[in-house]
Amino acid sequence: MSFDILVLNPGSTSTKAAIYQDEKPLMIKNTVHTNQDLAPYTTLNGQLDFRVSMVRSWLAQEDYDLSQLSAVVGRGGIIPNIVSGGYLVDEALANCLLHHTVFDHASNLGGLMAREFALPLNVPAYIYDAVTSDELLPEARVTGFKEVTRTSFCHVLNARATGHKYAQAMGRRYQDMNLVVAHLGGGISISAHNRGRIIDSISDDAGPFSPDRGGSLNMLYVLDMCYSGKYTKAEMLKKTRGEGGMSALLGTHDCQEVERRIAQGDEWAALVYQAQALQIAKGVGTMLACFRELIDAVILTGGLANSKMLTGMVVDYLHNLCRVVVLPGENEMEALALGALRLLRGDESVHEFYPICPLVQGQ
Repeated sequence: MSFDILVLNPGSTSTKAAIYQDEKPLMIKNTVHTNQDLAPYTTLNGQLDFRVSMVRSWLAQEDYDLSQLSAVVGRGGIIPNIVSGGYLVDEALANCLLHHTVFDHASNLGGLMAREFALPLNVPAYIYDAVTSDELLPEARVTGFKEVTRTSFCHVLNARATGHKYAQAMGRRYQDMNLVVAHLGGGISISAHNRGRIIDSISDDAGPFSPDRGGSLNMLYVLDMCYSGKYTKAEMLKKTRGEGGMSALLGTHDCQEVERRIAQGDEWAALVYQAQALQIAKGVGTMLACFRELIDAVILTGGLANSKMLTGMVVDYLHNLCRVVVLPGENEMEALALGALRLLRGDESVHEFYPICPLVQGQ
């Protein structure tokens, strides 16, 4: 039996939609939204009908019969109190997506859009591997500030999808493996996967610097800058996310441009790129310490993993410690489709959303 799955991935300036039949994409559409398109909507939730109608129009133009759908899956939003995997978008989750998300983000519309399509068809609507999925061990939550408790915030969707892909290639199950996955993109996050559970992670603002994130550094330096009177809070936030990392050091976040400079003899660009590789390797090393048994592999994934120069330097630091595998790129649409397929086939259980997640509250 085959399954047709509608995949929905709303972004801040785009809406991606696709029809998958099992593992195979039948049609894909990426609609870019201009500021003018979104101007009439004063709230994020106000965009829901607009985005749904655009997808409906596209499917009608493709002459696709919606009654063929077995399920609809949307990108998971910024939702509190959830773990990784798939959730049914029921009344409780829809209410959370509408009124109780951690903060506004276009991905919050993913589950709501899925529900709009699924309800009239009487098929399930899912979200899968939302970025706020949190399965940290209790000891990983404790910090040196009593006012601060750590929560997980990493590239869950691509990290777990890559873990599944690697396990399948090895003829094994992701749930039976121990992996460290480094997602290398505009932001870099690194996660420790212990038999299907992300037990610890380094978020994209707490580890290596990246093309446009400042990463972590000695807090005393940051405190000095914050209270120097030279920078506003908004300016410091930009240094942390958006205008930090390679953007600040080299004036570009384009790795191909950086590699061109290195080829032309730019010693500063070469040093920054080497430092980037070292910081990634150090972040991986931190995650290796989360395991009490040998790990199966370290996986380098994400867009930056297409750089053989960068991944080659990371491998040089790590190859004597562990097996390092490079699986470049990220495909959120495929990851969502394959996640929904596992739910439909019964390979994974479907979660139901509750306002309080026992795993987050402690075990």
